[in-house]
Amino acid sequence: MSRQRKQEDNGPFKRSVDTPSSQHSKRRRLFETDENMSDNSVDPNRRPNFSNVGYVQVGNGFSRNLNTVQLKPTAAKKIVIKNLKSEPKLPEDYRYQTWEKLSSAVLAIQQSKSNQYSLEELYQAVENMCNHKMAHTLYTELYSLTETHICLNIEQFLAESMDRFLFLKKMNETWQNHCDQMIMIRSIFLYLDRTYVLQNPNISSIWDMGLELFRKYIVLNTLVQTRVVEGLLMLIEKERHGDKVDRTLLKSLLRMLTDLQIYDSAFEQKFLQSTERLYASEGQRLMQEFEVPAYLTHVYKRIQEENERVIHYLDTSTKYQLIHTVEKQLLSEHVTNILQKGLDSLLEENRIDDLTLLYQLFSRVKNGLVELCSAFNAFIKKRGRTIVIDPEKDKTMVQELLDFKDTMDNIVQTCFNRNEKFGNSLKEAFEHFINQRTNKPAELIAKFVDSKLRAGNKEATEEELERLLDKIMVLFRFIHGKDVFEAFYKKDLAKRLLVGKSASVDSEKSMLSKLKQECGGGFTSKLEGMFKDMELSKDINVAFKQHLNNAQDLIPLDMTVNILTMGYWPTYMAMDVNLPEEMVKFQDIFKEFYLSKHSGRKLQWQPTLGHCVLRAQFKAGLKELVVSLFQTLVILLFNKYDELSFDYIKAATNIEDGELRRTLQSLACGKARVLLKIPKGREVEDNDKFRFNNEFINKLYRIKINQIQMKETSEEQKATEERVFQDRQYQIDAAIVRIMKMRKTLSHNLLISELYNQLKFPVKPADLKKRIESLIDRDYMERDKDNPNQYNYVA
Repeated sequence: MSRQRKQEDNGPFKRSVDTPSSQHSKRRRLFETDENMSDNSVDPNRRPNFSNVGYVQVGNGFSRNLNTVQLKPTAAKKIVIKNLKSEPKLPEDYRYQTWEKLSSAVLAIQQSKSNQYSLEELYQAVENMCNHKMAHTLYTELYSLTETHICLNIEQFLAESMDRFLFLKKMNETWQNHCDQMIMIRSIFLYLDRTYVLQNPNISSIWDMGLELFRKYIVLNTLVQTRVVEGLLMLIEKERHGDKVDRTLLKSLLRMLTDLQIYDSAFEQKFLQSTERLYASEGQRLMQEFEVPAYLTHVYKRIQEENERVIHYLDTSTKYQLIHTVEKQLLSEHVTNILQKGLDSLLEENRIDDLTLLYQLFSRVKNGLVELCSAFNAFIKKRGRTIVIDPEKDKTMVQELLDFKDTMDNIVQTCFNRNEKFGNSLKEAFEHFINQRTNKPAELIAKFVDSKLRAGNKEATEEELERLLDKIMVLFRFIHGKDVFEAFYKKDLAKRLLVGKSASVDSEKSMLSKLKQECGGGFTSKLEGMFKDMELSKDINVAFKQHLNNAQDLIPLDMTVNILTMGYWPTYMAMDVNLPEEMVKFQDIFKEFYLSKHSGRKLQWQPTLGHCVLRAQFKAGLKELVVSLFQTLVILLFNKYDELSFDYIKAATNIEDGELRRTLQSLACGKARVLLKIPKGREVEDNDKFRFNNEFINKLYRIKINQIQMKETSEEQKATEERVFQDRQYQIDAAIVRIMKMRKTLSHNLLISELYNQLKFPVKPADLKKRIESLIDRDYMERDKDNPNQYNYVA
């Protein structure tokens, strides 16, 4: 006979148990054999045939399911199977004896004593009681036994004199013991848990029953609960102040509150309130004591510490409220104070790490980045205005603006995480302050470009110069009066091209391309025309030199003439000077040559920007002097005379008085003194005399003598600005006529609005009104008779 057994693997230990019958009362049968039957009656060579299922009564009424084995008996033996006439009865004291066994085991577990019964035997007893409809009694008795044990434990926590830390340790020990005990008890009563409890949803599982009773008799006791929570808050507060605490104890007790489902109501709210009080007080105190960088570091450290507490022992559900409380008390309440107290200094000193931390912390706070962006914008406007408004900084304005822009760009890129709002705020702030001083920034930017594109600028390579021009274009975009820039840029470009002082044609054309891309072809058309004139002049000079080769009786003079279109170039003041006969003769020959090819044109000579190369014989040897036309006229006078007075030189050359004085200064008072001034001195007076310096010495063969440039006077600047203003009037008139021609009839407000959209330079409403009145006076438009606030176009 072989037994079929089922392996139970759902409890805390593994064992073999007999499978209970599903139809215990209806299908019970008794398996009987002849009393003389022996083991030898089974033929070992024959395979057993498993057929029907029978039952046999074992022990105290417990049934086992057996597979009956049908064997072929010998001729003398016979197996007879008979039905059981009635169910087997349990002993009368079975329930009492079994519960005594189980209760003694439970008490042994609760009292940490040894148990006289094996776990398998106890499990079997529970299973038997459940199968014989004693589950309800069994559950009730277990509940009462567990409740009595927990109730007895409460007394140890009612002592007022118990130390807080000792109280927490004892509570944790009681909790751990309770959990271990309930695990063992549940293992024994597992069959009850999986049959009776599952069939009755209104009854708690054995584990939940233990939690409910623990919560009822210990934690929900007001005194005990208060002392537990206060003890936990005390440990956390000590840790926040730098003391070392037992984090394992904290984690265990907080897990207890979570398992008992009173973490939120009993602990979390009080914990968050204590956190709020602590950091509110700390924030107020440290904002007074610390500088902003130190305060930001402290805030970051506090946030990290609270995150670690969540990781180590707090429930994860607390994280959001906890971190929000810290951020609110240490950051949100002090956003304005932090920005007012420290942002300007951080930006001024370019404190990259501190600004990065500031941005990271403010990004955690509602409207923090909005406030930071606003303060950042205000700082740029304030700092930029000090650069632009102060006339004493005119010489360094553009370079300071470039450096300032680089610094702010780096802060936006590095510290502010390339935030688009900060980038736009930076642009808006620059555009605001750079136009606080009308026209001057545009003028100075044009002059700065001139200084970088001039020959002799050895500060940068072509690649570096290209990057610098790109940065200058960024500043140029912020300027409203771009026509002012154009006027000064054109004047300086003309000088570079005519005097040959341009550092690089490629750089010049690169800058021109950038301006064209930014402002369109109309803005650069005149500048492009200047380059075309220079290229055409080269071809004309080649043809002129071929023409001179056929001429006779001319001194060997290499003359180059630049033909300039009047509309493209700046307007130069006409100056009639006395040229040597040889030069006049060459001028006449060139004029005749040019007009023969271009009839109907008019040539007007401009000596202001002319320059020459002279060979001069000194005592030390022959030298070549690279000088201006005015310097040339003065030096050539000393071919006939050794000493000349100021008045004579003025009459002989007919050079304007101020220009002549600067010319004589450059020849007699500069580094290369080819003339001697009598008496010596820096300034040229009316009674001064000049003598050729035959003792002049210089190690170079070719010597460039720079003309002393007269500083641009306020009158000249005003003249340039006046020309710009005049051009603007023409543009306003043209825009008004275009609009009225298209609309025919338009109200005053709509016309002004249209003009603001079309004009690319800043203009005041009063200026527009004047131009409208001017056009009405000139009969380009008229007021409507019925509505004076409306204009009609006059065809």
